[in-house]
Amino acid sequence: MKSLAFPMVFGLAFTTPALSADPDAEQIARGAYLATIMDCAGCHLPRGADGAPIIEAGLSGGTIGFEIPGLGIFWPPNLTPDASGLGGWSDAEIAAAIIGGTARDGRMLAPVMPSPSYAALAPEDLNALIAWLRAQPPVEAPRFGPVAAADDALAPFYRVTLPPQ
Repeated sequence: MKSLAFPMVFGLAFTTPALSADPDAEQIARGAYLATIMDCAGCHLPRGADGAPIIEAGLSGGTIGFEIPGLGIFWPPNLTPDASGLGGWSDAEIAAAIIGGTARDGRMLAPVMPSPSYAALAPEDLNALIAWLRAQPPVEAPRFGPVAAADDALAPFYRVTLPPQ
């Protein structure tokens, strides 16, 4: 199934129509709804030292990472239209990240990004989500790059463990 899903996903990412120059309020509202039910904030909303969400920072990047055995530790990036986030990304690049799990440099995003589930988004919903992301206030935020080991982590992270086989 996995091998069948990826060609479809990449096809959708590059055939998604470009957003209109001026998305309407209804499209942005639909994008807000989708971002809520897709729980984008669950990962991309920063948290304070006490673990409480910092709502006013928007989706400026998760400050709690995820360790994936054998892959390393990853922190969710800034999704605001700031240069430290999605500011320089095209609609097609954002779409490829959401539904294809591919960063703009071509690398695969960490498996905690549920792109295989998001690949089922209808093109109009994907466009609404992108319009909503672009409508957010830009927030400059530091970026925590992936690291291979816990000793190299610059911020807290969740450790994912796999059951023994």
